[in-house]
Amino acid sequence: MIFDLSQTNSIANTYVAELRDERIQKDSMRFRHNLKRLGAYFALEISKTLTYQDCATQTPLGVANSRVLTEQPVLATILRAGLPMQEGLLDIFDQAQCAFITAYRKTKKNGDFVIQMEHISAPDLEGKTVILADPMLATGMSMVLCAKALIGTAKIKKLHLVAAIASTEGIRHVKANLPKADLWVGAIDEEMTSKSYIVPGLGDAGDLAFGEKR
Repeated sequence: MIFDLSQTNSIANTYVAELRDERIQKDSMRFRHNLKRLGAYFALEISKTLTYQDCATQTPLGVANSRVLTEQPVLATILRAGLPMQEGLLDIFDQAQCAFITAYRKTKKNGDFVIQMEHISAPDLEGKTVILADPMLATGMSMVLCAKALIGTAKIKKLHLVAAIASTEGIRHVKANLPKADLWVGAIDEEMTSKSYIVPGLGDAGDLAFGEKR
């Protein structure tokens, strides 16, 4: 399923608007903070889909009946741009384990590119719910490649994919290759440039968060 936050009124829409704003983008700390806040918002929404159990909690004045989470998801991200969103997810799922993947666009001489994945660090994913975060879902190739690398190691319970902004082409690619995954996005844009950057998008999330790479 696809969950598009822009279709309902919520504070998440403000976070996305600030992420897009080229004036606010000049403050890299603010940019990272908005990615983090958006990650936390996604975590709260995803938490509604997880499993809970009844619990009796002793207070200083008696016993309170509660419902508590029975599982902690594994929070995965694609370095480096996804780190602030993962931090926001971790603020909510504060006992979760984390996974990290290095992947980048490797450009050929003719201008085409492939996704180069070099390293995965992950806990045991058997029977776990996995949340994979990457701010920009452009072609969808990075998300699909990294997700398949993760879930190929174990039989997971459920896969959630999280992106601040997605292109329609990227969504089609994800749906075709990961049909059982739930996709959570802050907004959907129709266009991409010839170099596969989302339009209007927000630019290069990694550079805006951490500085331009050489």
